Amino acid sequence: MIRSHVLICGGTGCTSSGSNTLRNVLEEQLKAKGLDEEVKVVKTGCFGLCALGPIMIVYPEGTFYSMVKEEDIPEIVEEHLLKGRPVDRLIYKDTGDAEEKAEVDKLISLNDTAFYKKQHRVALRNCGVINPENIDEYIAMDGYKALGKVLTEMTPDDVIDAVKKSGLRGRGGGGFSTGLKWQLAKNIVPNADQKYVCCNADEGDPGAFMDRSVLEGDPHTVIEAMAIAGYAIGANQGYVYIRAEYPIAVHRLQIAIDQAREYGLLGKDIFGTGFDFDMDIRLGAGAFVCGEETALMTSIEGRRGEPRPRPPFPAEKGLFAKPTLLNNVETYANITQIILNGPEWFAAMGTEKSKGTKVFALGGKITHTGLVEIPMGTTLRTVIEDIGGGIPNGKKFKAAQTGGPSGGCIPAEHMDIPIDYDNLISIGSMMGSGGLIVMDEDNCMVDIAKFFLEFTVDESCGKCTPCRIGNKRLLELLNKITEGKGTMEDLDKMEELCYYIKNNSLCGLGQTAPNPVLSTLRFFRDEYIAHIQDKTCPAGVCKKLVKFEITDACKGCTKCARNCPVDAISGAIREKHVINQDKCIKCGACIDNCSFKAIIKK
Repeated sequence: MIRSHVLICGGTGCTSSGSNTLRNVLEEQLKAKGLDEEVKVVKTGCFGLCALGPIMIVYPEGTFYSMVKEEDIPEIVEEHLLKGRPVDRLIYKDTGDAEEKAEVDKLISLNDTAFYKKQHRVALRNCGVINPENIDEYIAMDGYKALGKVLTEMTPDDVIDAVKKSGLRGRGGGGFSTGLKWQLAKNIVPNADQKYVCCNADEGDPGAFMDRSVLEGDPHTVIEAMAIAGYAIGANQGYVYIRAEYPIAVHRLQIAIDQAREYGLLGKDIFGTGFDFDMDIRLGAGAFVCGEETALMTSIEGRRGEPRPRPPFPAEKGLFAKPTLLNNVETYANITQIILNGPEWFAAMGTEKSKGTKVFALGGKITHTGLVEIPMGTTLRTVIEDIGGGIPNGKKFKAAQTGGPSGGCIPAEHMDIPIDYDNLISIGSMMGSGGLIVMDEDNCMVDIAKFFLEFTVDESCGKCTPCRIGNKRLLELLNKITEGKGTMEDLDKMEELCYYIKNNSLCGLGQTAPNPVLSTLRFFRDEYIAHIQDKTCPAGVCKKLVKFEITDACKGCTKCARNCPVDAISGAIREKHVINQDKCIKCGACIDNCSFKAIIKK
């Protein structure tokens, strides 16, 4: 009889930290102690706290072990699983909410952490809870119950009405009404001989891993939702377009598809209702532009992934020139819960125009990097300070980038803005798919704008001139400024060029590429001016404008000189050293190796 379950994260983050090895060692130790019939080891998806991996949780106690090492396993087995005494030194300690931070750290369960308290998990409800490679565990969590309800109790119009009433908007970035999109796919060409349902899992934003985590931790929820969508619009074939760089997600999704077919939940005559629906996986080669719907469909067809002009929209003429519905992973992950709990339940969360929850991938200068799901309307401050644990090393928050290369930078003055589609657009950013990169005082905002523009220039398919050429010219102006060669006239040129690119590019990649530049010009114009007029980078990031100097605190230990890769530092032992600015390559090795903090960056 099983008396304990040990859940070990099998998401990409923890896997890269060695969770597979931990699981193997744990199973060996359990067998050696004769506990393999009493303790079940379960591989799960991502718990969200990626910075604390590998993560291990023991139920029924809910004991939350973090940063577990291979050598810790024998002690956990001996003390906790055999003798019933949790290993305190390995249990995650949390200081809780702000008013409790003066208290001594307390040992807590996962759900009691500050990271989890203000979350509401809908799309991520099963991630970290079930084994994603076992369909029975998904079914035990009401899996495929929504599909059964739809096929036996609801008409296609009933399904579409429920999705419309829920207020669910596309989580891929555009924020278009999901129910309206389904209605268009059903009605524009009602008598089409073939229709398709597609899932966009080509998550390409730097720092974004929301869709990957859903597919790794709960792949059946996407399969079930796509079947529901197929019933609603009259399609019998689905495709998941996923980048090949997600091997764990691809592997688990294929296992889930095979299991669903075996159980009769995909294929012919599902639930004996006469409804047929099957699906397949198509791998992308990593082109960011293939996240755009028409480029994605072109790639599935086996051609070069380039966008095409719209109209006609995919609802009329999409994949293989047939009516097609496309949503992203997170959008589908909400569908079954809307069917089971009712559209009113979903619409009760969030704000007036942005219903439900949103998953964000927290990254950058934040204490708790990882995956969070919050009700729409939660403030940026809550996400960063309460859930994310604030900025590490005592640094000050400077900005948050939402929407990836398509979004903008939100400054500290807007930390209390409620996060929803319309509020983010009003300050020059956008929701995007859900990447949220946090920056502190050590980040140069001109350099940040350049980083994202370099990405979009590299990822442009080159089909339209405004994007192909315009973004290159914009990047040239940014490079000129970061090298100290810019003029004030360049700022006017940049703004004019940004709006030209936005208004004339063929697809969303080009239309949103200037957003990081426009938002940093709007909120951090003083940094651009410092680069141009003062020839300095206030954050000390842009190498051409940085100068390293040795102060009087130097003791002449020669450590900096010995570690300088270009021999740019000279000086006698026990005497102050000097940096040759003409030879210095601004690598920072001297600062890293100075024991007396005698080197400054100006």
